Amino acid sequence: DAVESVVVVEAASSPEESEQQDSSSKSWTDDGFVFGLNGSGLDRPQGRTSQIVVEGDSLETQPYQQVMVALTFAGHGWFLTQAFAALLSGGSLVTATLQAVVLTLVSWILADFGSGVLHWSVDNYGNGRTPVFGSIIAAFQGHHSAPWTITERGFCNNVYKLCIPFGVTTVAALQWLVGAGAGTWFLTTFCGFEILSQEFHKWSHQLPSETPGWVNGLQRYGLTVPRQPHALHHKEPFEGNYCIISGLCNTALDESGFFRRLERLIYRLNGV
Repeated sequence: DAVESVVVVEAASSPEESEQQDSSSKSWTDDGFVFGLNGSGLDRPQGRTSQIVVEGDSLETQPYQQVMVALTFAGHGWFLTQAFAALLSGGSLVTATLQAVVLTLVSWILADFGSGVLHWSVDNYGNGRTPVFGSIIAAFQGHHSAPWTITERGFCNNVYKLCIPFGVTTVAALQWLVGAGAGTWFLTTFCGFEILSQEFHKWSHQLPSETPGWVNGLQRYGLTVPRQPHALHHKEPFEGNYCIISGLCNTALDESGFFRRLERLIYRLNGV
């Protein structure tokens, strides 16, 4: 979710005032900068307005994004094929299929939890200069200044950034650790769900008339995050409903104070 980071500083009546304003101006790479919230230096547009936050970003799908996404899912498909073959070698087709279904269900639940932890972390910590996750952090934080921007992104433009931490390299490394079979099936589907979480997120910002009937059906049955629960994430105090795959874990995490405990732990460790 994105914007062209331009901060307009009004003319000051004196050099001292101008210097004070310049020192307080914020950039998308500043530490502790959350777009669209108090003290961000940017205005939150009203209504369904799109803005580009991250320098160099665009709502237009680029060929390299399509290649990255295609190669990522092709690689995931290869790992799943290997994993299923390993499951099949240890039992019948029925047994292997049941194992695959159960592993997929478990990964869907845990990936929802994982999406919440990721979403919470990039919303609240880091900035555009953070290694590996910098562009993801800037995009997620920028999303709060203009939430509708995500609805204008094509699939590859929307998910390609998550192909870096959850792509083929990651799955290959994990397969090397756990071997082919149940572990690889679980980890591959987990990473796939994490990549798709951004598309599920986009659907939650679109109107029912803007999405296909099957997407509305997935939301209706709780397979992907519904619109109304996710809308609460964009309302004050902006401190819950972080899970964006199905949203299944949101109630338990929010009511238990899970993220507040994590925040206290992090504060004790590094004072942030």
